[in-house]
Amino acid sequence: MTSESKYSIGEFSERTGISIRTLHYYDEIGLLQPEKNQSSGHRVYVQQDLLTLQKILSLKFLGYSLEKIRELMKESSFTVDLNETLGLHLKALEKESARIDASMEAIRRVMRLLEEERAIDSNLLLSLINHLHLDNKQKEWMEEHMLTDVAKELANKSEQEKTEFDDTFLMLAKRVRMLYGRPFDDPEVIEMAGQYLEATFAFLGEDLIRQLADAEVEETDIKELEQMMPSPFTEEEQEWLNQAMEFFTQQAE
Repeated sequence: MTSESKYSIGEFSERTGISIRTLHYYDEIGLLQPEKNQSSGHRVYVQQDLLTLQKILSLKFLGYSLEKIRELMKESSFTVDLNETLGLHLKALEKESARIDASMEAIRRVMRLLEEERAIDSNLLLSLINHLHLDNKQKEWMEEHMLTDVAKELANKSEQEKTEFDDTFLMLAKRVRMLYGRPFDDPEVIEMAGQYLEATFAFLGEDLIRQLADAEVEETDIKELEQMMPSPFTEEEQEWLNQAMEFFTQQAE
């Protein structure tokens, strides 16, 4: 009968892919404590330690902290009670997965714009990136204010609709910068203001605009939403644009 295989910490690290530093730490906190060579005091790992490490890595993969893993390792069996903590970990992973998906989409959209435009004003580009970053917060705001349907409609916009919105946003932002300071009755300013409003209405759609208009939302809450929608313009440019669109609306009535 052959004797049980034994490994030094270096051999065990190489065999398992876990760093020596991590193995030292697991030993220190009482999570994985191998035998010690009586003469040298060096750690000696055996087959049972491999099985123990496998359990640790499995629980860590599920999202448990090392402190919680240490508690679970004492259990001889698991019951349905474990589902409660597993459910919490699952929700956290789903949320993180959604964040990663949103980040990947934002990166793809920005890369496309840079490829097409070659150079984009840094304020405009960073404003767009910030807007994409805050999409989830805007969704949460809408759900809190009973606008869940609006949030769903915006989230379900097609890739083509989002691409067209990005292109229109950049084009109009450039025009605002170019026309800023001109009188509101200037034909080019009137045309730009009309395009700005038309693009907004086209992206949102009549149904969403109606729902937003009918929603009973406090002014302080609206300001909170506005802060989640960063402007690429200075305060003076934004005020001028608002007045230009107001002038256009009055002329159209």
